[in-house]
Amino acid sequence: MKTLLAMLGFLCLSSSPYSIAQEIDLLLHHGKVVTVDEPFTIHEAIGIKGERIVAVGNDEELMKRVGASTRVIDLHGKMVLPGLIDSHVHATDASIYEFDHTIPEMETIGDVLAYIRSRAEKVPEGEWISVSQVFVTRLREPRFPTRQELDEVAPKNPVLFRTGPDAAINSLALERSGIDEGFVITDGEPGYLEKDPATGKLNGILRSCTRLVRSNRSGKSPSQTERVEALHRMLHAYNQVGITSICDRNASDAGLQLYETLLAENRLDCRVFLSYGINAQEAIETIEKKIQSAAQHPRHVYGSKIWLRGVKIFLDGGMLTGSAYMRQPWGVSSIYSISDPDYRGLLYVPADKLYRIAKVALENDLQMTAHSVGDGAIDALIEAYVRVSADFSLEGKRPCITHCNFLSEEAIGTMKRLGIVADLQPVWLWLDGQTLKKQFGEKRTKYFQPYRTLFDEGIRVGGGSDHMQKVGSFRSVNPYNPFLGIWIATERLPRRTEEVFHQDQRISRQEAIRLYTINNAYLTFEEKDKGSLEPGKLADLIVIDRDLLTCTSDQIRNTRVLSTYVGGELVYEADPETDAIP
Repeated sequence: MKTLLAMLGFLCLSSSPYSIAQEIDLLLHHGKVVTVDEPFTIHEAIGIKGERIVAVGNDEELMKRVGASTRVIDLHGKMVLPGLIDSHVHATDASIYEFDHTIPEMETIGDVLAYIRSRAEKVPEGEWISVSQVFVTRLREPRFPTRQELDEVAPKNPVLFRTGPDAAINSLALERSGIDEGFVITDGEPGYLEKDPATGKLNGILRSCTRLVRSNRSGKSPSQTERVEALHRMLHAYNQVGITSICDRNASDAGLQLYETLLAENRLDCRVFLSYGINAQEAIETIEKKIQSAAQHPRHVYGSKIWLRGVKIFLDGGMLTGSAYMRQPWGVSSIYSISDPDYRGLLYVPADKLYRIAKVALENDLQMTAHSVGDGAIDALIEAYVRVSADFSLEGKRPCITHCNFLSEEAIGTMKRLGIVADLQPVWLWLDGQTLKKQFGEKRTKYFQPYRTLFDEGIRVGGGSDHMQKVGSFRSVNPYNPFLGIWIATERLPRRTEEVFHQDQRISRQEAIRLYTINNAYLTFEEKDKGSLEPGKLADLIVIDRDLLTCTSDQIRNTRVLSTYVGGELVYEADPETDAIP
């Protein structure tokens, strides 16, 4: 009878078939294994067979399952976490951003002009000089370089200083692009040309219409083989900071092919969830055909390494460029060059078209998401989801909001009711919180990235980076170091200030870890397969150099990853004595 009760007790530990005792391939023991299961259980050891976790528990229990071929690793008390997931990257573009030459850090207008001057000395006369994503709100002098300044440092080269849909260009670039004082935008797409209020002349700043610039890429261009190798290095760089899965939030056919090549070569060391990029400015019939094509793609069938499961559009501008679509006017601002007191930002897709896009995506089993930064854009996207919910149930479809920065009580309530999820970027709070608070004040930023409220309401949100350019977890645009993100979510302390950004929206360390693990797995419909260290799940895990739950706050963001496993295979191992944080 005692034997029977013991067997029943063992089986009750887990309903997974992986709980049945068997010899394991890999044992990590004598550590602090943070499972990130529902009760946030912590164990001493974890056992792996093949690519799956078969057991977590105490050292004594799991040592009984060690066989002659089992690899045994003594953790010496180190912490183990589930492999981290970034809910928003642009890895294929970021990997080749510095293919031609290294781009220096730029923190001032002087830095920007010095870089452009150095390029003008190197590239042939008449060749384009481009600078991308050096956001003016992140400069110590938060403004665009002027047309005259650009003319001075590069009088014989057209210059494009681009920050997303906005840009500053010099006189030669205006001329090359066919833009003169009488130019009128006639393509039906958004945007406007700024003019100097004193002279009434074009000042070279283009708002939400960088598309008008007829620039050519300068410098070397990578071959297909070089693109594959660059992406492989990029994914390895993610592994170095503990990232084992990513969401590519604006995937293209060319980008998908790069991932496919690495998978075929057995070198895809990050799992990839793809949101296929859709140009919402095209005719609705064209958009619907592209969505249906994505739904019929072979990669729409679930695969643990590559899964084409979503679509993404751009709904509004950005908070970094003063073009996010807000409920209320932005307010006159020298930082954002806003002179119209009624200006609310830019909304790119009308309501009926947005509804049709969301409907066809969701009814084709594709997660719909849209770049939606301002609270006005978020309202517009939520309203589209509400309209779709009247046509069919959204249960299990997990419609998403990308960025989702400026929320409101009403939006949060509807998100909860419809099961809407979101991918947010804590690093934006760190990089831009001080500027946003100056622009909007306490009241309008009350629900800026309101992690505490979202957790309390049970809304699933994940942590990401929106990594755009450069390799290097702290030097990149935007920084993709997940431990920096965890620190920001718990501390909410913007850089260059000692003032906490809405302290009541802080979350615990356990919750911040969930942002980058089980919550992101939920965002990608994979919470039964990864995101926590439980029997039956994929053996994606990392070993780190400190106790993330008890170390001082300042130590969180400097966490070093000692080893990274994807499907039970070691894909990164650091030298703890010499390796710096990548």
